[in-house]
Amino acid sequence: MVDVKVYRIPMSAPDDMSSLKELIDSGQINPTEIVAVLGKTEGNGCVNDFTRGFATSAFRSFLARILGQTEQQVEEKIAFVMSGGTEGVMTPHATIFTKNEVDTNTELSREKGLTVSVGFTRNFLPEEIGTLTMVQEVERVVLGLMETAGIEEKEDVHFVQIKCPLLTSDRILEAKSRGKSVAVEDTYKSMGYSRGASALGVAVALEEVNRTAVTEESILNDWSLYSSVASTSAGVELMNCEIILMGNSKKSMSKYRIGHSVMNDAIDLNAVIEAMKNSGLEIDKLPTAEDNNRIVNILAKAEASPDGLVRNRRHTMLTDSDINHTRQARAVVNGVIASITGDPMVYVSGGAEHQGPAGGGPIAVIIKK
Repeated sequence: MVDVKVYRIPMSAPDDMSSLKELIDSGQINPTEIVAVLGKTEGNGCVNDFTRGFATSAFRSFLARILGQTEQQVEEKIAFVMSGGTEGVMTPHATIFTKNEVDTNTELSREKGLTVSVGFTRNFLPEEIGTLTMVQEVERVVLGLMETAGIEEKEDVHFVQIKCPLLTSDRILEAKSRGKSVAVEDTYKSMGYSRGASALGVAVALEEVNRTAVTEESILNDWSLYSSVASTSAGVELMNCEIILMGNSKKSMSKYRIGHSVMNDAIDLNAVIEAMKNSGLEIDKLPTAEDNNRIVNILAKAEASPDGLVRNRRHTMLTDSDINHTRQARAVVNGVIASITGDPMVYVSGGAEHQGPAGGGPIAVIIKK
């Protein structure tokens, strides 16, 4: 049996460790049990967003000192997934996951509890980013994480958070020096290819799409192919994929549980409510203050609809040359969720290629039972 706990902490800056230190000093968090850190940092979320790497370095260094280990040892055990961009009213924060093996002679609980498993793909070559090779490698790791998480049914997987690499000018030149070509030479567009291929790896692993339908040509072209639980975020700070798989299992005695739904567009309030209900909250129309107090965090994807429409109304996110569309989409979805929960400190990641239907995205809710 395992016991999984979740802690959401505010951050005043990408290197602010004060809230985590307080939880460790008070004994609420045992640092040896930390398996994942999922953060929202206040950068631009684009290729040159260095707040992601800055925050990762800060967490890694802090925990290395606390644990008396090298940063490499910490990095091999804990997944640090940082998503840049806290536009609008979104509050910079981190969600800490701990996992502890528990000896018990009791029978497995009838009620499933939250379980979390983390894993890492191998490093990718630049020419492999955003390709079928990435799809297959992510699929392999996700299937292994289901097993280690004690999840027997694929329907019990509710959110798969992935941090994936992107292409830079140096990486593109390195591939060319070996006579290789990359998926796309626009470094910003490479983020989408990487996110999309990673998401399709989840979709194939969970049998959400037919394996034969996923080809090199379908990546970022066939929007009918998507995962309803994948959430992928690209960054310059790594060359592999770091994966946090979340679901429910009878082998978990956690006091937390997770559920999900899929937003069909950026203002899909009903999907937010459905995700809350799927997590176990009994809601009549809108959540009460008591319901919202049970919510630990909400995790969502956001995307500017590629057809330029929301509910048949034209939007300008894709044609705004001043502000990137992923930044605007994050602000919109966060505003929708915050208006329901009364709390802007939720996790919303931009760029939902093959993550939910075009213009929408998966949304998951973690609650206290």
